[in-house]
Amino acid sequence: MKRRGKGALPALHVRVDLVPGVSFGPGKADLLQGIAETGSIAAAGRRLGMSYKRAWSLVETLNRMFRAPLVSATKGGLSGGGAVLTPEGEAVLARYRAIQARVAAAAAEELAALHAAAADRR
Repeated sequence: MKRRGKGALPALHVRVDLVPGVSFGPGKADLLQGIAETGSIAAAGRRLGMSYKRAWSLVETLNRMFRAPLVSATKGGLSGGGAVLTPEGEAVLARYRAIQARVAAAAAEELAALHAAAADRR
C-alpha cells in the first residue's frame, strides 16, 4: 500500500463520487486495505501517516457511506481490540481496486505520452 502522491509516475488517482458530498478514493481504499492487512485501525492509520483520530473518523465516515458498515471494530482491553472488514467492506474495496486497474489500463498509453512530454523538475 502506498501513500497517495508517492509511487511510480505517472500516477492517476480515481475518486468515485457516490452521491453529492460523498466520495470514495485512494485514501479511504488504502485505509480499508490497511485494516484488512493489520487487523487494526490504529496500525492502518500509522501506515498512512495519519493520526488515530483521523483514521477512526474516516472509518466512521465509511460505515455511514454505505447501506451496511464496511469495518467492524472491537474495543480494546485485556484481549486487545481489533478491526476487520465486513463482507461489504471487502466487496467495496475489491470493486474500487478493479476500477483503478481498469482505468490505469485504459489510460496507460496516454499517461506514458504525458510523462514523456513532461519536464523533469527534480
